[in-house]
Amino acid sequence: MGHPMGMNKTKKTLFTLLFVIPILGISQYTDVINSNRPGQSVSAFAVGKNVVQAEIGLLYEQQDHSLLNTESNIWATDISLRYGLLFERLEINWEGIFQNQDITFINSGLEDSYTNFSRNRIGLKYLVFDPFINPKRANPNLYSWKANNKFKWDNLVPAISVYGGVNYLFGDNPFYVGDPSLSYRAMVATQSRLTPRFVLITNFAYDRISTDFPEMSYLVSISHAFRNPKWSVFLENQGIKSDRYADNLLRGGIAHLLSERLQVDVNLGASFKNTPSRVFISIGASYRFDFHKDPETSIDEQKAGQNGGPIKKNSMKKKKKEGGSGAEDIDLGPTKKELKKHKKEEKKKKKARKNKKEKDDGVIEF
Repeated sequence: MGHPMGMNKTKKTLFTLLFVIPILGISQYTDVINSNRPGQSVSAFAVGKNVVQAEIGLLYEQQDHSLLNTESNIWATDISLRYGLLFERLEINWEGIFQNQDITFINSGLEDSYTNFSRNRIGLKYLVFDPFINPKRANPNLYSWKANNKFKWDNLVPAISVYGGVNYLFGDNPFYVGDPSLSYRAMVATQSRLTPRFVLITNFAYDRISTDFPEMSYLVSISHAFRNPKWSVFLENQGIKSDRYADNLLRGGIAHLLSERLQVDVNLGASFKNTPSRVFISIGASYRFDFHKDPETSIDEQKAGQNGGPIKKNSMKKKKKEGGSGAEDIDLGPTKKELKKHKKEEKKKKKARKNKKEKDDGVIEF
């Protein structure tokens, strides 16, 4: 059990972190679902104001411990509910893993079963820095495919968010024997778009604060979108260190975007040790309920051209839906064919302006 004075100090620090965050922020809303699945890493970006998102998975794990001489079969349901709260940069989320572990003690032949939440926490995440706050940096180069797809050093500058949350234990939890019912978690998450197809995410967390077994952990995840960004793959390394449990895990998997609101995924992984050895596989899905509304701006406050200019012919016709819509941080830019077409159109316009100028210069005025 933690000391009362230490717990009070921790509570004050946590509440300060959660509630002195600035209220103003830029828009993080996107038209396409932004899911933390299929890995365990957390994106730096929020889901967007008034967006509700459910991320659910089913997990099976085989866990054997060479020193305790035990074998375990674990089934678990992994659930995350996310909501864009108050403004675009802020997100509240609940994460739960409800699991059943059937364990066999090989030496004695005895069997036991544990069932409870191995994770049950709620917290707030806030984006404190976005390197793409300048829209010019986020826009693709319309003249060079190479410029859009090459690595740039400033791409290493990440978006940064901070997280503060509370863990809650129900009853006599067999996975955290002796822990208080409440403990605390703090985390920093970063996200860098290395190229339009590669995204790097890191998480650094200090968990179960105020217990006798606080836990330090890190996650490093890199994801790659194919030319059709409805498909993406990821590879992730997770390190955990505490007096109760320490491990190093590697997992990888694939995700597919079925629609702008629905993503499905599968991942598998393993540990690098045998105390215990762990092999696991998970399948899941993420779905978004979009209640986002753009703020209305009066005509007096709108800038010129903000409403899109004059209405063009056939503007009300339904546009042909294009394939390959991807996640919010996967902008592959124009293709080589589109760049060639754009350059050709620019060349025609330039030639037309030159001919017009020559014609105007030849006019005799009286």
